[in-house]
Amino acid sequence: MANYLKRPNGTEDVTPALIHKWNTVEKVVKQTAESFGFSEIRIPTFEVTELFQRSVGETTDVVQKEMYTVVAKETQYTLRPEGTAGTIRAMLQNGMLAEALPQKVFYILSCFRHERPQAGRLREFHQFGVEMAGSASPYADAEVILLGKTVLDTLGLKDIVLNINSIGCPTCRAKYQEALKAYFEPHRAELCETCQERLVRNPMRLLDCKSAEDQAIAKDAPVILDYLCEECKEHFEAVKSALTDMGVDYIINPKIVRGLDYYTKTVFEFITTSIGAQGTVCAGGRYDGLIEQLGGQHIPALGFGMGLERLILTMEQQGCLFMEQNKCEVYLAPMDDSARPAALRFASALRQMGIRAEFDLLGRTFKAQMKYANKIQTKYLIVLGSNELEQGSGMLKNMQSGEQKAIRLDSVDHFTEDYTNISLSEML
Repeated sequence: MANYLKRPNGTEDVTPALIHKWNTVEKVVKQTAESFGFSEIRIPTFEVTELFQRSVGETTDVVQKEMYTVVAKETQYTLRPEGTAGTIRAMLQNGMLAEALPQKVFYILSCFRHERPQAGRLREFHQFGVEMAGSASPYADAEVILLGKTVLDTLGLKDIVLNINSIGCPTCRAKYQEALKAYFEPHRAELCETCQERLVRNPMRLLDCKSAEDQAIAKDAPVILDYLCEECKEHFEAVKSALTDMGVDYIINPKIVRGLDYYTKTVFEFITTSIGAQGTVCAGGRYDGLIEQLGGQHIPALGFGMGLERLILTMEQQGCLFMEQNKCEVYLAPMDDSARPAALRFASALRQMGIRAEFDLLGRTFKAQMKYANKIQTKYLIVLGSNELEQGSGMLKNMQSGEQKAIRLDSVDHFTEDYTNISLSEML
């Protein structure tokens, strides 16, 4: 076995052979978000630990078990486990919430959680997310959900089911928490150690437990929809109506509570069965109290996160199309050392026109260069020899059709004039 250092467990390398898949997804999510009026934001990879304790919630699995935290000169810092808290912090700190509302931002970033690696779930993973601050309207909920659906549709994903729920506001949720306590209390001894603590501090977290035994106990637990106050009921009905008006199909799933404490009212997940148990490809909801919780005014907000690894995995499973890999468009093959300066000059001219051009850098024989050109699947080959250079020409070969033609080398413009009489970009 090779004696080299390997990447940490739960991380992945994205090699040049795979990057076109990431480029496909990132291009679609960026263009879609911008078409909905969202602007890109970039935030630090780590924040003070208190930010996540206050926002995500101290009783959540994320804070209790999964965060990567270090102490630097008595200050605790944590690699971000999700994107919302840091984004809201940035919007507050940079005065964005004092500007015209709603503020709408999106991001593509890496997140870190120490959990058991499996298909579609890594310790370092990447998220596309959107956050909208300033609107309490149910139409904002529907708009954000529609944005997520548009991304999934544009990528060509099939059999994705939208699940929605409402987890109410703090007022109606307090009554629900009491109902959950009454339901789970007789089962206290059967619950896992973490859930025994949750039963006291935050009973809704019991519904999010991954333990099969605890899930079986929770099967007949009360549902939040039966405890919603009138305002939350009206909001949820309006969200459903807006989704119907937009032609967005959904199912109501009262078991969705989301794993982070900052959520209120609408929560949703886009779920697929293509990648096994970890089938949520997009999840989010409303978090009307988070900005105030982090030191700002009471400003309603909502958003979602979409895991890029899961998106790509689902696309692969479903046979979705990706952009083509970036490959060499023109490879210049000097037949001897005297032709290498000409190869460099012509390659430089092509690159200035936006053409991906390469030439031999290893001093290969001409035969070896031909093998290399085939291996990298270049579209065109230009052969440069002493005789051709004396005449100011080269031999251009279409590597797919095999067609060959002499071309002049005194100007890149003549590259097209001598070959097909069309623009270089069209030819390539």
